[in-house]
Amino acid sequence: MTFTLDRRAFLRTAAATGGLMTLPGLVSMAQAQDITPGGTLRVALNITPSVLNPMLLRLNSEYLLAEMLYSGLTMLTPEMTAAPDLATEWSASEDATEWRFTLREGVTFSNGAPLTSADVVASFTKLLDPETAAPGSRNLGPISEVVADGDYAVIIRTATPYADLPVALTYPTAKIVPTSIIESDFDSLGQTPVGSGPFRLAEFIADDRAIVEKNPDYYVEGQPYLDRVEVRTFPDAAGAAAAMLAGEIDLLTEIQPTDYARIADGDGIEGMRTPSGRFLDVVMDCTVAPFNDPKVREALSCCVDREAMVELVAEGYGTPGNDSPVNASYAYFSDAPLKQYDPEKSKALLAEAGHPDGIEIDLIASVKPDYRSAMAVVLREMAKPGGWTINVKTMDHPSYLDQVWKKGAFYVGYYNMQPTEGTIFNLLFTSDASWNETRWNNAEFDALVAKADATTDPAVRAELYAEAQKLMREEVPALVPCFFDLLGARAEKVMNYEQNPRGANYALHKVWLGSGS
Repeated sequence: MTFTLDRRAFLRTAAATGGLMTLPGLVSMAQAQDITPGGTLRVALNITPSVLNPMLLRLNSEYLLAEMLYSGLTMLTPEMTAAPDLATEWSASEDATEWRFTLREGVTFSNGAPLTSADVVASFTKLLDPETAAPGSRNLGPISEVVADGDYAVIIRTATPYADLPVALTYPTAKIVPTSIIESDFDSLGQTPVGSGPFRLAEFIADDRAIVEKNPDYYVEGQPYLDRVEVRTFPDAAGAAAAMLAGEIDLLTEIQPTDYARIADGDGIEGMRTPSGRFLDVVMDCTVAPFNDPKVREALSCCVDREAMVELVAEGYGTPGNDSPVNASYAYFSDAPLKQYDPEKSKALLAEAGHPDGIEIDLIASVKPDYRSAMAVVLREMAKPGGWTINVKTMDHPSYLDQVWKKGAFYVGYYNMQPTEGTIFNLLFTSDASWNETRWNNAEFDALVAKADATTDPAVRAELYAEAQKLMREEVPALVPCFFDLLGARAEKVMNYEQNPRGANYALHKVWLGSGS
């Protein structure tokens, strides 16, 4: 197949064809001489992982554990390209509807069973089965069939051409588990992980800690460098920050903007900041009043001072949003003039929509992360002059997940950057998106995304994705007021940890502890 590529597309395709293939965790010879194996890394979380089955994950904390315990066919690089994991190489048919992945030989699961193509076929079959209700199944693309090609290769066919397949397969839920477990006791994965990742679970106490230990049979010789990783749960961000400053933990993958400067200035601590497509959005159910009227959604959009939102909610550690989930961190970002704060226009639109006296409505926000409720409060104040009376109601995160997420009519959502434009659109905004919280149903948007996903021509994809972003800015199924930089901190002794802009990948198998550990 022949592609005309921009830089990012080139990297993706080069990885697919082996041209830029990078072994997981590969470090230079100079670095290798300095690596100190052993030791325990202490990581802090403030949202408890509660799901261990890799196909049913929903939270970053759960992605972190799964990444240490399981392997997938490919893994995501910081450049949003696919690197080999269990698959050592891959190639596509001319029309990008049939992909062949060659598997690494000699890999074993933690129960001692060898990993073969049968396990890959069984895992994807289970993951894509609607009865499994895997939250991320739609993110893998239009996969129609997965079959074995001998013991160490699989063929994946897609219903339409899909150039992003190797990147889509990096999704955290696309992990490989033994056929025997799937066929006999799939539910046991909720308590007993059986994977081929760099670590094995030693202890798990919900709401408290998870401890993993080095997998001596991991397929990359010498890795992981750490003996153990202790993942500790803190009830709130303040507790995690205090533990970091006290030297009780070594790595904070998530820091609230309000705490970042204070923590980053701590003795022996290095702050980490990476631009990202991570965003908060204000979800509006487009099928029920008042948000079934596009004029009402546009009216609320007029009530957002986006640059002020970056300062007030992200503490300046972010960039303004324009009611599309795609920003400059993506390959096919389409820039447009930033929407301006215009409360008078909001009032006029509300009057046209039959609300001359304004609208009073409840806005729900989880208390985690903290800036969800902060954004809700700021929006409340910004929208007052525009004819909106917004009653902010907060709730604990488990209650939010059970009662509001994908069910509520008006609430604050929170999403990581996705590897590609297609994955974020198909996750949240196409009519059949697995997490179509807004219930927005726009056939033109669906067609644009489908065509872009199916073509391998970067110029055509750029044009189609640009039209899709324009439609979102106009129709406003959700407010996207600002994007957040990734903020974290590490003890200076933590070596080779790199933030991934996606925000859900950690690569702790590459980390080691330097002097002072």
